[in-house]
Amino acid sequence: MVLPRAAVVALLGLLPVVLVPGWRSVVVWALVLVLLLLVDLALAASPRKLRLEREVPPSVRLGEVCHSLVTVTNAGSRRARGLLRDAWQPSAGARGERHRVDLPPGERRRAATALRPTRRGERSADRVTVRLSGPLGLAARQASLVLPGRLRVLPAFSSRRHLPSRMARLRELDGRTAVLHRGQGTEFDSLRDYVDGDDVRSIDWRATARRQTVVVRTWRPERDRRVLIVLDASRTAAARIGHVPGTGPDEPGSDEVRLDAAIEASLLLGALASRAGDRVDLLAHSRTVRARVKGASRTRLLNELVEALAPLEADLVETDWDAVVAEVRATARQRCLVVLLTALDSAAVEVGLLPALAQLTARYTVVLASVDDPSLRQLAAARSDIDEVYAAAAAEAAGVERAATAELLARLGVEVVHAPPHDLAPALADRYLDLKAAGRL
Repeated sequence: MVLPRAAVVALLGLLPVVLVPGWRSVVVWALVLVLLLLVDLALAASPRKLRLEREVPPSVRLGEVCHSLVTVTNAGSRRARGLLRDAWQPSAGARGERHRVDLPPGERRRAATALRPTRRGERSADRVTVRLSGPLGLAARQASLVLPGRLRVLPAFSSRRHLPSRMARLRELDGRTAVLHRGQGTEFDSLRDYVDGDDVRSIDWRATARRQTVVVRTWRPERDRRVLIVLDASRTAAARIGHVPGTGPDEPGSDEVRLDAAIEASLLLGALASRAGDRVDLLAHSRTVRARVKGASRTRLLNELVEALAPLEADLVETDWDAVVAEVRATARQRCLVVLLTALDSAAVEVGLLPALAQLTARYTVVLASVDDPSLRQLAAARSDIDEVYAAAAAEAAGVERAATAELLARLGVEVVHAPPHDLAPALADRYLDLKAAGRL
């Protein structure tokens, strides 16, 4: 291929053509230029003589930076000069993928490309394109070489910053910190002497008679309970949260989808429940089972949740709630806490979810967690012109419908958690702790 420097040399050839006008001068200069191009191309190193190796970390969290290292070895007999481009798909967030190459025969160099992925899942590398020029820089040889690379992008789990505060509350419930009153629960813990302020209903009269001093029972929150997290991975999970019509995709929050917020809430709840001594299973479902974590040990649970949820993407289909109920019953045969992470959409709830909830609440304690779209509040507050007034009316109507749906679910015995994307995970964790303190797991 011809390089831009050849055009500059061709323009310099106009000077002799002007000094010696005529078609002969033009032909002679054209022949000289073609000869220079052919000689330069013949002296350029062949990209096929380069040996390439790629090193990519197996995984990285969303938003973190890693590097793709390409080792280039010159197996030819000519010096390799030119450019190398390590191409990745756009969502891999490659920066500085173009590298200059100046490699004597028999030597090797490393080219590092920074990657900061913008989406979860499997990110793959495209071909490595090498363009090697001749010593004059007029012509070059170019080839795209197959060098596969794959990077698994794990969920960011930014909600882990809420874990220490929830663990402190859990320890308080469990009575392992210095508090005025022992945490209430349903499992007997120990006996101790009565002190002012204790509930008289907790007095153990038999132990009091034996010791001849007033003794009270202490309790702790139940342990070894079961928590089943069910993620709705249907079309409603693909909705973009925080996107206001008319804004670009690069604006903050415009690319976050409902499923990502549900994954963050699942990870925080799973980490908290496992540390509380409960068993946690996970099920992601649309028309079929998309991901499953079952029977993981407490030390391996978080890793297995992250690995299972990393490649999960929403299906543009409706959820088969009958199949979800069947899977829940097959997974949890005894009473447990079932957490549904889905959309609080009145149409979807009334058509498919409502009959399923009636079956689930008869056997399980059910919590429905849904993401509140903050863009609806923005639309409801903006009323400067007629278009914004209509948009505000639609947003207000949607809010009224969601409130009515939440009230309907509450009458069925479903605990409803509805919060903005960044508040959903801690809100769900707080509801779990409330249920645990009340002995309702």
